[in-house]
Amino acid sequence: MTEGSLQAPTRHPVEWKGPDFYDEPSLFKELERVFDICHGCRRCFNLCNSFPTLFAAVDASSTGEVDGVAKSVYWEVVDNCYLCDMCYMTKCPYVPPHPWNVDFPHLMLRAKAVKFERGDTSLRDRVLSATDLVGSIAGIPVMAEIVNAANRSGSGRALLEKTLGVHRDAPVPEYHSDTFRRRERRRDKPVLEAIPTNETRGKVAIFATCYCNRNEPDIDADLVAVLEHNGIEVTLTRKEKCCGMPKLELGDLKAIERLKGINVPEMIAKIDAGYDFVAAIPSCVLMFKQELPLLFPDDPLVLKVRDHIFDPFEYLMLRHKAGRLRTDFKHELGKVSYHAPCHLRVQNIGLKTRDMLKLIPGTTIDLIERCSGHNGTYAVKKEFHAVSMKIGRPVMQRVEKMAPAYFSSDCPMAGHQIENGMAGTQAPTHPLALLRLAYGI
Repeated sequence: MTEGSLQAPTRHPVEWKGPDFYDEPSLFKELERVFDICHGCRRCFNLCNSFPTLFAAVDASSTGEVDGVAKSVYWEVVDNCYLCDMCYMTKCPYVPPHPWNVDFPHLMLRAKAVKFERGDTSLRDRVLSATDLVGSIAGIPVMAEIVNAANRSGSGRALLEKTLGVHRDAPVPEYHSDTFRRRERRRDKPVLEAIPTNETRGKVAIFATCYCNRNEPDIDADLVAVLEHNGIEVTLTRKEKCCGMPKLELGDLKAIERLKGINVPEMIAKIDAGYDFVAAIPSCVLMFKQELPLLFPDDPLVLKVRDHIFDPFEYLMLRHKAGRLRTDFKHELGKVSYHAPCHLRVQNIGLKTRDMLKLIPGTTIDLIERCSGHNGTYAVKKEFHAVSMKIGRPVMQRVEKMAPAYFSSDCPMAGHQIENGMAGTQAPTHPLALLRLAYGI
């Protein structure tokens, strides 16, 4: 094997402000180079649909090589990538510092950015990535009820599919006008004494996330309850915008920079006041931990946020390590099928949710480390929904076979994708809800 391939992977910053980043000839030269390496390897054949799309096109070409594949197929490969990072983190033997320097996800990001810059992004994709705008409109009182009713009706879903290309069978979230941030600001908060450890400060500012704030506010409410049960003070930033992950999927890097310019100063103010950050959606944590630092490697404030944001169960297990986690559980959970989502796995923090749930007496965890197929907005798109269900089918079948008392995923959208593909009517229960149930709070 080529020298360097057994070393720990090194992620290079995304040179998205460089002179060649948006140059299409330069992009296609790199696409052909990397696709040729992937064709010769094929270890990622069973991940997303990008690789089967590429390999099938190569096999059907006149040359049997990448040079025989039409350039239009390159864009099909790009469109099937949802930037989960699993090929880079778990499969590819040619990632840096290997001299072949293959970073498939960031090459796909570059292609998406080129596509966006030249104006080839659909209205549907722009709308789906505008979480702040859509949420603010759909969350208006009365409007929320209308939107939710339409999304629950067959005729409403048929119209949504026809006009916007959102598949009628894909799960879509409800909207709440009484958001988590509104609830939290009017709640009477207990006075708690911060007890820091070597790795945590004992005070948490919650990054509410677009999804938890407007679609499932109970997830953040469960997070607050668990943190306060453990003596941890909770607060919010003065204002908050989308983390930018939906815009990353779109390739709209300039929008990410604008969102960073709002979120990071607000977060720095709380960090400087002695708070750590926690967010309940793995993709949002990953955005601050990995993607923003790779997009803005010279911004010291971005790097400071990176060093002070945690996954909820990462944070709780650090408290446990320091002897500061309460384990006064009152209720057993029985058998739990636990799905570890991709954007949590690539954080390289270990299986902290599983480890936390295993502390609960009378609880057994069936760990599932496969893609659910939801993948941001991929599963709701008309042209990709069937493929998304195929990708997630092994997870759905595993849960059905185990017949657990609960099935759970840190990503609530992945949980609903799994629910959507199961024959029964069992709904997912978020791990934070399971923990709160076990505590009896």
